[in-house]
Amino acid sequence: MRSGSGESHAKIILIGEHSVVYGRPAIALPLSKVKTNVHIEETDSGTQILHSRYFDGELRRAPASLDGIKQLIKHILEELSATEDSFIMTINSALPAERGMGSSGATAIAVIRALYSYLNKHLTHAKLLQLADISESITHGNPSGLDASTSASSQPVWMVKHHELLPLPINLNACLLICDSGIKGRTGEAVASVKKRLELEPHETQTLLETLGKLAFMARKQIANDDATGLGQTFNAAQAQLAALGVSNKQLDELIKTSLDLGALGSKLTGGGRGGCFISLVRDQEEAQRIAAQLHTHGVTKTWIQPLGNASEEENN
Repeated sequence: MRSGSGESHAKIILIGEHSVVYGRPAIALPLSKVKTNVHIEETDSGTQILHSRYFDGELRRAPASLDGIKQLIKHILEELSATEDSFIMTINSALPAERGMGSSGATAIAVIRALYSYLNKHLTHAKLLQLADISESITHGNPSGLDASTSASSQPVWMVKHHELLPLPINLNACLLICDSGIKGRTGEAVASVKKRLELEPHETQTLLETLGKLAFMARKQIANDDATGLGQTFNAAQAQLAALGVSNKQLDELIKTSLDLGALGSKLTGGGRGGCFISLVRDQEEAQRIAAQLHTHGVTKTWIQPLGNASEEENN
């Protein structure tokens, strides 16, 4: 009996949320130890079974919330002439859902890798990202491709939609504290609201998006120059723009303010917003642990510490 496996990981957007959808640059960071794993086993049952935290049963009966993954699997099986295959697909993910850590993109990447492994087919990186866009387009409507690209990468990335996708080395004398607000993010709703705002208030909205783009260029220079203080200020400026776009909310604003009061160099939401995670730039791991402990008393449900001098090491609490 055949089998196959695929793996991916979480991502965090450092800067460029929402503006990346409209052609401005973004910087994202892979979190290599927060993984999604997919395993496929061939069966003689005549059915295709999915085991996951959202659904357990025949793939064809999966709910509408999984349409992106269903269509992705269908497309691959049709393209590789394997629609009659019967199998059990098991998805295990350590990524919290709807928190801005790229759960849907990571799942798509791991599913694609698992199916190509199971069918013993060669998969190029370009093909991997092209396929992931099938699922992400259904799930998010107008994805930038940043989530899937970072979930498939071992290095931080600099991205301009349809123009640039480059590795961006980060060796910054600082740490990133990633905090789960405990509130489900609403990426689709937030993306739709920015689109609507662009229609109703084009000049003001374009100005906000353009400013976010300029802040991404600024952040890239600050990273290259090991300017943690400047990058913290850029985080704060980006958060002000995102709040003005309407993609933050009261709870995030309060937690971000608390992190700054506790000594963070800068803080901002990450991902779609209206809940989910926020990130704080801090001097070192000891400072990150101190601030994390305090934020847990203010409602933060989980934290991850990412040293930016070595993007392969993470702690979580």
